[in-house]
Amino acid sequence: MEMKKRINLELRNQAPEEVTELVLDNCRSSNGEIEGLNDSFKELEFLSMANVQLTSLAKLPTLSKLRKLELSDNIISGGLEVLAERCPNLTYLNLSGNKIKDLGTVEALQNLKNLKSLDLFSCEITNLEDYRDSIFDLLQQITYLDGFDQEDNEAPDSEDEDDEGNFMKPIYRNSFL
Repeated sequence: MEMKKRINLELRNQAPEEVTELVLDNCRSSNGEIEGLNDSFKELEFLSMANVQLTSLAKLPTLSKLRKLELSDNIISGGLEVLAERCPNLTYLNLSGNKIKDLGTVEALQNLKNLKSLDLFSCEITNLEDYRDSIFDLLQQITYLDGFDQEDNEAPDSEDEDDEGNFMKPIYRNSFL
């Protein structure tokens, strides 16, 4: 199913301005781009676009209330600076199963000041020597990387928010891990 059609289906007769959660997993993107999603989704707090063959985030609209973004199992290899510009309040970001290879690509996430949990599981970057230490040094705002903190303690077993409103544990819903 095409992404635009899936969005219309998921709206369930709601106006885009009323939607706080949108799951578009396993639909088809057009030429690897986001389509059908626009600035009118201004209340969106959770967006999942897992396994939609995305190669680019260039057409991601401004979603200033978005706190949780699920982008696992796509073909994204860069362009992450868009996230800080358009989704400045992200606390959770799942990029597992994408084509992220180096620290320079991830460096763009430094401007996501509220980011607490980042998932890069099954990305090439995880093969780098001292991968975890390098990411924690580069992104000092994060608490959890691939579901574990710097001391290898697992994120709390909750898919919801903690008392401070931070999303804590990666959700692998509809992922092929």
